[in-house]
Amino acid sequence: MVYENIIFEKEENIAVITFNRPEAMNALNNQTRAEFRDAIGAVAADDEIKVLILTGSGKSFVAGSDIKEFNKTTPYAAHNIMRLGEMVEKLEKPVIAAVNGFCLGGGCEIAMGCDIIIASEKAKFGQTEINIGIIPGGGGTQRLQRLIGVCRAKELIYTGDIIRAEEADRIGLVNRVVAMDELMPTAKEMARKIATKSAAALKLAKTAINRGMQTNLESGLKYEYELYSISLSLEDKAEGVNAFIEKRAPKFVGR
Repeated sequence: MVYENIIFEKEENIAVITFNRPEAMNALNNQTRAEFRDAIGAVAADDEIKVLILTGSGKSFVAGSDIKEFNKTTPYAAHNIMRLGEMVEKLEKPVIAAVNGFCLGGGCEIAMGCDIIIASEKAKFGQTEINIGIIPGGGGTQRLQRLIGVCRAKELIYTGDIIRAEEADRIGLVNRVVAMDELMPTAKEMARKIATKSAAALKLAKTAINRGMQTNLESGLKYEYELYSISLSLEDKAEGVNAFIEKRAPKFVGR
């Protein structure tokens, strides 16, 4: 697939979407959002793809919304902005954010919608919306507090401060920080490892974790057990058990 503002690549069972407006710090304009939504749909529909990696070209992952279009933003457009993070979170496949540089505003919200965030040592994070007189509208006020705690989330959102990768790692916003030249190799190594697992079990695990974030412990545990019971009936469960007993690598089929 060919796009103007993103690059879509498929390497065996791993897909890579690269935000590609380096002259604009990969800021999200309407065309980029439309292309991204289309690419996410393509990943969802392709059973060969097991894991998705998101990254950016140049010095940014995504540096927020394109301010040149911002005065045209309507409540309807704002809803579409919010849906980018939701689409990533609801994609029934693991998503890794390989954050290469500036990850601000809507870019930070997209990254937080991912399952795993790997940051280069040059990455910088922030919910900077307050600096132009608005608040995060793509999940920042909700996902950030769940990841790093209410007090730290309030500080970052109220001040609009930008933090370095090391600080993001210290407060639990990212999974790990690596050298810039190790960013994509690390992300792809993790993606390949995850891709060897049962796609059906990964879908159930992601669903259980995400649902648990939205409810209390008792309800989350009940839902987990329901999905666990489903996993016991998977073909992949039988294959996994047999492979373990036979001391060989399992050959999962995703059902």
